[in-house]
Amino acid sequence: MNKVPTRVDGRFRLGNVLGSGSYAVVYHAQNFIKDDLVAVKLEPISNHSSSVRHKYNILKRLAGGVGIPRVFWFRRESRYHALVLDLLGPSLHDIFIAHDRRFSLHNVVNLGIQLLSCLEYIHSHNFVHGDIKPQNILVGLDDLKHTAFIIDFGIAKEYCNTSTRAHIPFRQGQCITGTPAFASINSHLGVALGRRDDLESLTYTLIYFLCGSLPWLTSDHEGLSNSSMLERKVNTTVEVLCHGIPIKFASLLIYTRLLAFSEDPDYEYLLSLLHAISDTLPMPATCLLDFGQPNPIIHTPAFANKQVVPVDEAVQQHPMKANPPHRSTHV
Repeated sequence: MNKVPTRVDGRFRLGNVLGSGSYAVVYHAQNFIKDDLVAVKLEPISNHSSSVRHKYNILKRLAGGVGIPRVFWFRRESRYHALVLDLLGPSLHDIFIAHDRRFSLHNVVNLGIQLLSCLEYIHSHNFVHGDIKPQNILVGLDDLKHTAFIIDFGIAKEYCNTSTRAHIPFRQGQCITGTPAFASINSHLGVALGRRDDLESLTYTLIYFLCGSLPWLTSDHEGLSNSSMLERKVNTTVEVLCHGIPIKFASLLIYTRLLAFSEDPDYEYLLSLLHAISDTLPMPATCLLDFGQPNPIIHTPAFANKQVVPVDEAVQQHPMKANPPHRSTHV
């Protein structure tokens, strides 16, 4: 086994392990020259293509965006690829567990506004993320504690040619990518990923934060098989999935599922849905996140025995998208 270096670039001293993935390990590190803290990702150099190099190249192109981690250095260190980047706080998944699997409506709406704006920025640079889920969303530290960051661009890819602006061709027969629990229906069906899939995954994530679970997750919040999960996603109506939460979330889901493969999403419309919810809340209309104390449940659980939201009412809020000329492929 390769011996892990104690320093990277001579100035970043490695500390405790923060997390690990299929190939890389992330360490807490200190820049002893500037006396600030960073995260260092180490990946053993091997014959397979470098995931860390891929992430570095994407993050450099996305540099400067709100909610995009900064990268400070990337090179070979001993027998590793080493990437030095922002040290961030906990993931929304960890915060969610600590808050007894409930976020307030205020926090979910503000998260949605931030993450939707961040996805719009990522998409404007010709990338789709491909794996939006609670574990890949982190909060910042100190002055950035109210900012949500999207991380892990390991499977992100270009959906559009930078020079010609031509969209990638429609393809089927692909393997599912990302995390099945938050993947779009089209991803389960083997359709190549596009911007619509990031938006559908984001909508599932927001509903998950409000309801505490999703119908295709088991009682211990573990996933079913991919085929069983797809079957439940297809057979769970929008009324059931969005029961007990503001109707605007049903509108979000319906809109994202009706997008055609290469269709430009109307981000302004999607943001307007979230802002409409925010305008009804008693708290100040800001995008600040507040996870200081566990939030009280201010919405009904997802599967309570109450009147369901009419789907046609949600669709009518954006009539131009109720019957688009080209519908996305879904069951």
